[in-house]
Amino acid sequence: MTGTAVGSVPRLVVAAPASGSGKTTVATGLMAALSARGMAVSPHKVGPDYIDPGYHALATGRVGRNLDAYLCGAELVAPLFAHGARGCDIAVVEGVMGLFDGAAGEGELASTAQVAKVLRAPVVLVVDASAQARSVAALVHGFVSFDPEVRVGGVILNKVGSERHEVLLREALEATGVPVMGVLRRDAVVATPARHLGLVPVAERRTSAVDAVRAMGAMVAEGCDLAGLVALASSAGALAAAAWDAGEALFPDPLAGPGGPRPRTPDGPAVVAVAGGAAFTFSYAEHAELLAAAGAHVVTFDPLRDEELPEGTSGVVIGGGFPEVYASELSANESLRKRIAELAASGAPVAAECAGLLYLCRELDGMPMCGVLDASARMSERLTLGYRDAVAVSDSVLAAAGTRMRGHEFHRTVVEPGAGAFPAWGVRGPERRAEGFVEGGVHASYLHTHWASAPGVARRFVERCRTS
Repeated sequence: MTGTAVGSVPRLVVAAPASGSGKTTVATGLMAALSARGMAVSPHKVGPDYIDPGYHALATGRVGRNLDAYLCGAELVAPLFAHGARGCDIAVVEGVMGLFDGAAGEGELASTAQVAKVLRAPVVLVVDASAQARSVAALVHGFVSFDPEVRVGGVILNKVGSERHEVLLREALEATGVPVMGVLRRDAVVATPARHLGLVPVAERRTSAVDAVRAMGAMVAEGCDLAGLVALASSAGALAAAAWDAGEALFPDPLAGPGGPRPRTPDGPAVVAVAGGAAFTFSYAEHAELLAAAGAHVVTFDPLRDEELPEGTSGVVIGGGFPEVYASELSANESLRKRIAELAASGAPVAAECAGLLYLCRELDGMPMCGVLDASARMSERLTLGYRDAVAVSDSVLAAAGTRMRGHEFHRTVVEPGAGAFPAWGVRGPERRAEGFVEGGVHASYLHTHWASAPGVARRFVERCRTS
């Protein structure tokens, strides 16, 4: 890649010993507090999570971007980071799960620790101190010493009960040599509502989410040493990474150099309609960027409100989200359901992931959906969650048979049957199985993928939009 290197951007990683410690509150609050002081803050999230980046975007006014070493490969972590951090004063990276937790059975792969090492970024450890005192020193000492290549530069104590509790915690941590860079009290104002797949996305609670993010920023500004955190971020090691660029990823041309000529798109851009709105909030920013670089005019539509597809639509992308929460509203929009079914029947490219798969089914929890697929979907008590290795079983608008990709599943629904006569993927996860549907121009699957890892997916999709 030949994009601009951003090795001088100050950066830090907000991590924790375990999920539920307060990473999102602290990371989002820090982003908001620094933004309120006039800094251009680049927001990032380790792992495949789609929801936290929405809160990060509210806090910073910039697109929240994911850094996932499993989905994209460790070699793309720094370039994707550099892409997002261009023009920024500082970058804040929120971790995932516990600091050293990653893909099951894969060592440090996809962990916050791995990303911190790749980015040469110092770590701030957020500790839930609500049920401990002196033991906090043993906990922090263990995390500091577990991997010497991970530099824990400070601790933020969360859910501290009282001034006396704070004194005990600070005294205990003196022996570790790790500075306390913040103390936060328990505060219900900053709590964000959750449901079966985690936090409620920003798009579903816009006004209250703005208030919550503002409260997080105020709490972090009051309880944390912002100057110390900025100084820590400025101590990050030099990062020799060229920023990822969608056009260069799609059309690598070593003779053209950065900004060099791209292949001309015949007859103007293809119109690709991308589902959005409250029901379809899961999308990686790089997908739209790749589609645009491949020659598409990307237009967002809301299946809850829009009765027609955008004018001139030649292909549709329907990502993840919560259609099960809005099943009745989606079903009531009969006009749009018919338009999507007609487009799919014409052979036009339709790519659907997870929520998109449910929307294309005959029904969801007994309510009519688009009927593109002869399958039914329903809510389930079982959570399906985890990284997957996959191989394309059938030629499709996204990939040729035999193409290997990595993905992620995250849902509490079941589709019956789970695969069509021409499955989308052969998946290796807890078990080997065929999964998803390829029918005409339709590619529908539970698997979330990150197209930056295989940019040819976007190019192939746009080419099919032109020829279908």
